[in-house]
Amino acid sequence: MNKLIKSLAATAAAGAITACGTAGTPTADAAYTVERVTFESGGETLVGNLYIPAGVDGENRTDAVVVTGAWTTIKEHMPGTYAAEMAKRGEIALAFDFRTWGESGGATRSFENPDNKIEDIIAAGEFLATRPEVDGVNGLGICASAGYMATAAEQSPTFQTIALVAPWLHNAAIVEEVYGGADGVAGLIETGRNAAATEAETGAPQLIPATGPEGSASLMPGVPYYTEEGLGMIPEWENTFNLASWEGWLTFDGVRAAPGISQPLMIVHSEDAAIPAGAHQFFADLQSDKEELWLDGITQFDFYHREDAVTTASDAVAAFFANH
Repeated sequence: MNKLIKSLAATAAAGAITACGTAGTPTADAAYTVERVTFESGGETLVGNLYIPAGVDGENRTDAVVVTGAWTTIKEHMPGTYAAEMAKRGEIALAFDFRTWGESGGATRSFENPDNKIEDIIAAGEFLATRPEVDGVNGLGICASAGYMATAAEQSPTFQTIALVAPWLHNAAIVEEVYGGADGVAGLIETGRNAAATEAETGAPQLIPATGPEGSASLMPGVPYYTEEGLGMIPEWENTFNLASWEGWLTFDGVRAAPGISQPLMIVHSEDAAIPAGAHQFFADLQSDKEELWLDGITQFDFYHREDAVTTASDAVAAFFANH
């Protein structure tokens, strides 16, 4: 198992649309502007950054893409990295904070809730479809949100094409392999239920650090990217994980949606990244037009920030979107 899976296994063993925005802010290379936007989902206001390529407006329209990232992350993490890359390649891109994360609303903070996140992705796509600069809407899911993005595509006709980069796609068998077997999974679900009950009684979310040093009592101790200043460890990030998240996360099946997806779909992954078996199974189950690109020697965390990995993945995704 790679280091990410080892750290997670160790954790298991231990226990209606509205919008507003500011004027677009030019970037240093003037390839795109960034506009702060808001939209509604599940009764909460979500906050996003809209990356608009230079020269695109209501008279010069182009396609747009909703970009989502790994679990516990916010729009300034890898979603923002890939949104900027998509904008450089001529596609409007939206990176946003899911409800309970980052700047978005939600009293139950840092809640990794697959159903809510799927609903938020659909709302983000519907919001983009209202923009005067947008011709059509695509979806790009990275890591854990790949399963959410795939399920959103299965449920919503808003999305015309889908790409998944370094997808974490698990089913029940993979969950048991990663999280310490049936007993480990059952223990974490019990922890999650107890945390949810405590929050319901006291009103206080039961939070632990999302990451920390090796050996710390965090979700992902000693894991690359998240623990590194300027990469995952950024001032905007709360660095927390709600223990009530466990049951929803562990019982979510990211592979299941594949046969019901009608949109063209591309996977960019590596055998050296997280749980490639889930991506292989998902791809085999797809009945729609599909492509895959497997990179050599690229880790899960490389896909988040390493220039060559990000560039290669972004080029492939942009070309796939353009061809479909």
